[in-house]
Amino acid sequence: MTGSFHDRNLEPTAEQKSGRVLCYEIIDEGQDVRLDIFLSSRAIGLSRSRAQALIRSGDAKVNDLPSKPSYKLKAGDKLVISIPPPSATVVEPQEVDFEIIYEDDSIIVLNKPAGIVVHPSPGHATGTLVHGLLKHCRDLSGIGGKLRPGIVHRLDKDTSGLMVAAKNDLAHESLADQFRSGTVQKRYLAIVHGFLKGEGGKVNLPICRHPRKRKEMSVAASGGRRALTIWKKVAEFPSGFSLLSLSLKTGRTHQIRVHLSSLGTPVVGDSIYGYGRNWWKREKGVEAPIHRQMLHSSHLAFVHPTKSEFVSFEAPLPDDMAFLLQWLRNRTSMNLTHKNLDNGKKRVSV
Repeated sequence: MTGSFHDRNLEPTAEQKSGRVLCYEIIDEGQDVRLDIFLSSRAIGLSRSRAQALIRSGDAKVNDLPSKPSYKLKAGDKLVISIPPPSATVVEPQEVDFEIIYEDDSIIVLNKPAGIVVHPSPGHATGTLVHGLLKHCRDLSGIGGKLRPGIVHRLDKDTSGLMVAAKNDLAHESLADQFRSGTVQKRYLAIVHGFLKGEGGKVNLPICRHPRKRKEMSVAASGGRRALTIWKKVAEFPSGFSLLSLSLKTGRTHQIRVHLSSLGTPVVGDSIYGYGRNWWKREKGVEAPIHRQMLHSSHLAFVHPTKSEFVSFEAPLPDDMAFLLQWLRNRTSMNLTHKNLDNGKKRVSV
C-alpha cells in the first residue's frame, strides 16, 4: 500500500483504516511539519497523542528508522506506520469505593482513595475509578472515549483526594477548557522529607519524559513542557519532615512529585522519585507501614459548567496521612520533653 501525501484528495482505503501497515512518501504537502502533527491531521483516525505513542514505540518510522514526534518532515521521506487492530474492550460497571462530595446533572465531585487507578490501562483492566463511576451513574460524557468516559483530569494511583468528572459533553468541554487554560484551582497537601528555605516559593522547572525510564518523568535540562508549582510551608518537624501546601498552575504528569524531588525534599513514601515506601522501617516508633506517597488533593475549585458560578470543594486528610502527622507531632513533643529544648526557636508542629 502506498500513497503520496501531496495528494490532497487522498483517502485511505477500508483496508488501510483497519489494516496493519500504511506506507507513504512525502512529496510536497507535509514538508517542515512535525511528524506527530502530520499523522494526526491525516484521515487515518489517529489523535495526536496516539500518533506520538506509535512514534515512541517504533511503530511509526521515517526512512526505516525510529523517529521522534518532533521530527520535521522533508521531501522524499518515506513513512511506514504500523497500526494495531482496534481493541474491543468494553468497560463494565463495577463496585469501586469512593466518596461522593457533590453531584448534580452536570458534574460529580468525588474523593478518590489512594490505590485506585483513574481509568483502564495495561495492567489495570478492572477496579478503576471509571468502573465505579459507570456503576454509580450511567450518564457520563463520552468525549473521553470508551475507556475514559467523563474523565477530564487525573490523579496518580497512589495520590488521594478530589476529582471532578463530567456527566455530559457540555460539562466535559467546559471543564476541559478550564483545566487547559489553568483557571482551575488545585491545591494539595504533601508530607515530605527535609526542609525548604523560607515560608513559600515557586518551582518553575520544565518537565519531560525521562530519557531512559520511559514510564517516569524528570526535570528537563533543556526543552520539556512548562511546569509551575507554588509551595507554602505549613509545618516543620525536627525529626526531618515538613508538611507543605502546593498549588498547581500547570498539570504535568507527576508534576508535584518530580518538582519536590528536584528540590531534595521528595514526598514521603514515593517509591519512584523519593526514598521508597519502606523508609518507615528505619524510623523507631512508626506503628503502621506507609504504603504510598503522602500526597492528597485537598482543594478543588472551578466555574460550574452550567450554573456559571464559582464552586469550591474540600477533602480532609485520609487516615494514613493523619496518622503520620500525629506520629510526627508525638515525636516532636517527646523530643522537646526529653531534651528540654526551649530556646525560642522550636519548629512549628500541627
